Formats: sequence, C-alpha cells, structure tokens
Amino acid sequence: MCGIVGYIGTKKAVPVLIKGLLSLEYRGYDSAGICVLNKNVLDVVKDKGRVKNLEDNPKLSNLVGNIGIAHTRWATHGIPSKENSHPHLDNTKQFAVVHNGIIENYTELRNMLEKNGYTFQSQTDTEVIPNLISYYYKTEKDVLKAVSLAIKDLKGSYAIEVISPLLTDTIIVARKDSPLVIGIGDNENYIASDIPAVLNYTTKFYFLDDKEIATIKKDKITFYDSTLKTITKDIKDIEWDATSSEKGVFEDYMLKEIYEQPQVVMETIGSRLKPNEKCYFEDIDIDLKNINKIYIVACGTAMHAGLATKYTFEHFCKIPVEVDMASEFRYRNPLLNEHTLCIFISQSGETADTIAALKLAKDAGCKTLAVVNVIGSSITRIADYTIYTHAGPEIAVASTKAYTCQVVLLNILAIYFAECLEYSSKELEDFKTEILELPAKLKLILDDTDTIQEFAKKVYTQPDLYFIGRNTDYAVSMEGSLKLKEISYIHSEAYAAGELKHGPIALIENGVTVIGIATNPNLVEKTMSNLEEVITRGANVMVVSNQTLPDIKISCNIQIPECSPMLSPILSVVPLQLFAYYIAKNKKLDVDKPRNLAKSVTVE
Repeated sequence: MCGIVGYIGTKKAVPVLIKGLLSLEYRGYDSAGICVLNKNVLDVVKDKGRVKNLEDNPKLSNLVGNIGIAHTRWATHGIPSKENSHPHLDNTKQFAVVHNGIIENYTELRNMLEKNGYTFQSQTDTEVIPNLISYYYKTEKDVLKAVSLAIKDLKGSYAIEVISPLLTDTIIVARKDSPLVIGIGDNENYIASDIPAVLNYTTKFYFLDDKEIATIKKDKITFYDSTLKTITKDIKDIEWDATSSEKGVFEDYMLKEIYEQPQVVMETIGSRLKPNEKCYFEDIDIDLKNINKIYIVACGTAMHAGLATKYTFEHFCKIPVEVDMASEFRYRNPLLNEHTLCIFISQSGETADTIAALKLAKDAGCKTLAVVNVIGSSITRIADYTIYTHAGPEIAVASTKAYTCQVVLLNILAIYFAECLEYSSKELEDFKTEILELPAKLKLILDDTDTIQEFAKKVYTQPDLYFIGRNTDYAVSMEGSLKLKEISYIHSEAYAAGELKHGPIALIENGVTVIGIATNPNLVEKTMSNLEEVITRGANVMVVSNQTLPDIKISCNIQIPECSPMLSPILSVVPLQLFAYYIAKNKKLDVDKPRNLAKSVTVE
C-alpha cells in the first residue's frame, strides 16, 4: 500500500524518482506525485492514475532540482484524485510532505489547525502533517524541531519525507509502524518504502525504527530518537540482485516468479538441511521442552503457509499447533504465556496486523519467532528470533514463490524442533531427503504446463469455481482459491472435501467447475468419492494428484511427482498458481497489479 521514494545527490532527481515509483507499482496505488526542491521553490506535479500519467506530464520537465520526494497513493481518506494525491504542501508552501500510513486523529488536528487559520485543499489525513509542521515552525524557527513536535501529535502510523526551501540541502524522514529504508550511495542517498525501489542504485541500507527521525544530506545522514538525541545505526547489506526484480524474458512478474520456484526453494533450503546431518538454525535458542503450545499467526497467503505446515509440527514435535489470522488474533484474548511459542509469517515483514499480533505476544511473555523475506524489516526487529526465506524480491501482488519458500522453511523448522526434542526416526530422515528433492520436482511440473493452459481456456468464463481437498490438500485448496480470486476476479471458494454434504453441494449444478486436490494416499479414495458426487451433478472436474485415481469422469487430470503428504502443498500449489494465471490472461487482465489490492498491507 502506497509507495515512497526520495533522492538527494548530484543527479537530476526526477528520473530517479520516476524509476523508483515504477518499481513500487506492485504495492498497489491509484495516484502518483513528485515534488522537487529547485533553489528556493517547491515544484509539484501529481495526477490520478498510473505513474505513466505522471511520466508523460509535460510539466515534469520543469522539475530540475537534485532533491526530491515522490509517492504512489492507495486511497484511504478521500477519493482517488489529483487533489488528494501526494505530495501535500502547507499553506505557506514552505513544507512538502509525502506520507504512508493512517493518521487516526487527523480530524481533531485538522479542526485545531483550522481554528488557527489554516485551510485545506484535500480530503486526506496527510495534509494535516505539513500544516502541523508549519504551525510549530512559527514558534520554534527550527525545521527539525518542528517536524519532531508535529509527529508527536500524530496518532496512528506514518512514514514521512519532508523537504523545505528553509533547508535547501536536506530531506527529513520519520517513521512509526510504516516501513522506510535509506539507501546509501556515493555523494547521494535514497529513501524508499521498499528495497526494490532503489535496488538498482545501492545494496547498502539503513532501516529506521519506530519513532526515529533522520536528516539526510547527499554526503551525511544523522539519526535521532524521539527526543532528538543523536543515535547510531548499523548498515545492512542486501544480497538481492537488482536483475531479480526485473521481468527479463517473461511477460509478467507473476509468471517469472512462478518459474523461479525451483531455484528459490533450493536457496531457502541452503545450508540448513544436508544429507545425513541434523538441521541447523543459527541463533535460535528456545527451550522447546518448556513449550506446550505453538501459534502460527499470519495474514492471507502467509496464513495458508501456516495451515499447510501445522501438520508437520504436530506430527514430528507432538506440540499442539493453532493457526490464526493476525487480524483476529488480538481481538479474541488468546491464551498466551511463557510456555507459548508464537510464529509470525510475513513476506514483507511490514504487515500491520501481524506486527500488532507480534507485539501482543511479546507483552504476554511468549517466545516469538518471525519467518520473513526482507532483512531488517519491522517484524525482524521486534521478534525474539528471525529466520529468512530466500525468495528474493516478489513483485507481483499475488504471492507465489514467497508462499512455497515459507512452506519449505516451516517444514525445515519443524524438523529442527523435532531434533531439538531428541526425536529421530527413519520417517524423519526420509522426510529430510524428500525436501532436498523438491527443487527437481518443481522443475518437472513447470516443464509441462500445456494441460493446465488448455483447461484454463475452457473454463475462464465461469462465474464461480470451487476447490476441495482434505488435510494439507484443503490448505492448498484455500491458497488456490485465493489466487484465482486475486487475479481473475472470479468468485471461488475452498471447502474441506468432507464438508461437501453439509451444505456446499447445494451450489453444484450442471457446468460448474470444481478443482480437487488429492495427494494423501490415506485420503485419496474419500476425496475422489466426493468428486464423484459433484460429477454426477454435472460438474467439470480438474484433479491435481500424485496418486492412482479411480476410473471416473475427470475433465482434467494434473499429475505431480510423489512426495510426503506433508510436503505436497509445495508441489500441488504450482498447478493452481498457473491455473489462476492462465485464467486471468485469457480474461486479458493485469495479473501483476490486480484491482483494489496492495502487495504489502501496512495499515489495518
């Protein structure tokens, strides 16, 4: 949601800012804008719609300075419009601000400012910020102090950039509960809400923590705490290759990321799992014998990764596992104490609901462990322990490779826990061997996609689709249904196959499409029996399986390599990802940037 870019240096700011905004399009947005400090003037160009509208605006050629800030907006307060687009200026046109997040007390602040003679041009919560800075500057006569006082009045979340002709060589930034990174260059520095925006320019970053402020010059960065006391921060080296955030030969980022799964799964396995050796996770020091319950907490696709691996933790570790939506976790008074381990999953490490749930668990004395893809992200700085997937930048809004890497890493973590609990068996050793075989098996699936493409072409006009499965296959059904909804806008639902007769079968009529997943040898007959029930009612059925199936009238049979049912979600999800992709392509939709969705949900 929303994107921030900033530049200060010796180059023209506009090309850098435009390139950064284009790199952040995947976050989801409805308008874009740029402000450049040119000598003593703040020049602004902004517009509703795509960054391309901004790039083609003839007024952009008038923005010639070397200091600038830019923004892509995802509407919260006020409709998508030029007036509501960022950057916003104060009444005196001395302060320009871009902002990610939500100011919860903006109405109160706006009323106070209006009583003091300020007027507003937009419907946004953000416009109070530059005017609040202006309000405090009148008495303080110090821009940094004015910014510091202004943000102390803000309730909610924010990541802001501020430029002013009163400070012609500086950008001021601050954050609370919204991500902000500072990229370090040679006599130039970059600011962004997400690493890919500036990855072409640097791999060295500072990460701001909550309530911290920084003043950024082209050759110097100074960090402050909330009292404006100077602090020091460590530089983080990001190993991502800039080319990994480009499409290359692929038509869409989503397809590229689907095809990257064999490689990124191999990298996620890395040195953590080797033949005939125990699993290895550096710096995890949890007394698992003192843990009597595990919560896995996440949102959306990340939650589905938790559902897919709950079975592995319980099977090998013999500890009860509960998977919870982060958005609900805080509001049901979960039973938490020092004997509880909470695992939080987030691709970006910035998911607002997951961060809030993590803070609750910390306050309750739980052990907390994060599974994320982004080094230095907010969740990693709060959790007791962090383990990283190695998916690289995931640009398409609909997650694919991040999901498979999460499922792989959680399975390896379950093995590590089992070994820490002194569990050993031939089954566990065979399971480890199967994980090492996953990259090759993923490649086999991706080498033959014709059948999936053909079936997608037949059913892409359907208004409704249904997914069913049992056990881990049900977890994958939920993820497959979500992918289809996200990028094709087709209504789809996932049901546990055994629940069909308890209501959902009433939805089945002639011509309806049902996708069945059947990879567990102990359950395949039951799942196929359920599929036979929908076939007799006229359904078209596609099955994803690695088992020998009974001779029933299946419209499309997708065979995947054999594996443990606990690992099957890593393989069976790939045909479902491709199915959703080809459905959306047949409908001529933008698969990378589906409507109304954002890549990183950084507000509640």
